Amino acid sequence: MKIDTLVIATRNPHKADEIRAMLAGLPVTVKDMREFDNCPDVEEDGRTLEENAMKKALEVHRCTGLPVIADDTGLEVYYLLGEPGVHSARYAGENATYEDNNHKLLKRMTQVPARKRHARFRCVIAFVAKGVEETFEGKVEGRILLKPQGSGGFGYDPIFRPDGYGVTFAELPAEEKNAISHRGRAVEQFKTFLQS
Repeated sequence: MKIDTLVIATRNPHKADEIRAMLAGLPVTVKDMREFDNCPDVEEDGRTLEENAMKKALEVHRCTGLPVIADDTGLEVYYLLGEPGVHSARYAGENATYEDNNHKLLKRMTQVPARKRHARFRCVIAFVAKGVEETFEGKVEGRILLKPQGSGGFGYDPIFRPDGYGVTFAELPAEEKNAISHRGRAVEQFKTFLQS
């Protein structure tokens, strides 16, 4: 499928920069919502990552008239039966910072032994263009640490150590994290779709 311009449906500079880096090499102009002041923010009120991603992609496509990718990502802790999941960005409240969310999760996990701290990051990317609605999913398994480690990344990166690694996402170089992350895996599927 050939497209000239692609809009990332986010105003979050960390997420926009991360996805833009993952899309490097594609022959498309990549924009994000900071360039479209006329488009309203989309309320993420879906019950699943899939619902939220598709809702954002559809609404931003309607507003801009351009092909759009939108993602919704959740950290799912098995001991907490999938929390924070779809509420990951607002886990500690509507205006919570990354630190607030990490603090709340670590507090909930205070008495949980290392062998029960398994979790996974899951990312769903929705792509909407004229006559096209597709979703792509990426996952990465790991565990929740006892305290934050590292200063890179964003969100829950300082407390999530992916399986097979001795460091958190926040301690990995950005290129290495992007190559193995849930979002990186979903973006790779999207790129394969575009190039097919």
